[in-house]
Amino acid sequence: MGLNDLLNPEGVIFNLKARCKREALQALVERASAIVGKPSSDILAILLEREQLGSTGVGDGAAIPHGKIKDLNKITGLLAQLETPVSFDALDDQPVDLIFLLLAPENATAAHLKALARVSRLLRDPGARAALRGANSAEALFAIAVADQKHHAA
Repeated sequence: MGLNDLLNPEGVIFNLKARCKREALQALVERASAIVGKPSSDILAILLEREQLGSTGVGDGAAIPHGKIKDLNKITGLLAQLETPVSFDALDDQPVDLIFLLLAPENATAAHLKALARVSRLLRDPGARAALRGANSAEALFAIAVADQKHHAA
């Protein structure tokens, strides 16, 4: 399973304007709601519940908010590059400017973990992070995220 299985061009947001973690999540949730056909309020509630357990800011300016959604038919990802980094209560206290939102069906435990590992691998790679930050369009972000996975496919 590569990122091309999780991410489609409609799920990529370039230069997202947000002043805080909640605004960034809200913008991603609105887009996710349109893609997966689930209410944005339900998606946001699940993500905020997950954030209560501990920030999904994984360090180096990246975050992977995630949650399981009732009656979702497949794992779906969204990628955002923020115009300005926002505080995300990340593990390293660094503000976040790359967010990969991951939504999974309730029963997709193994696939969900595999997808999280793939996204984590992408966002831990300094070259991939630099390329994503240097992208100048949503199309470029998508191409970088999907292309990078070809190097790491298991």
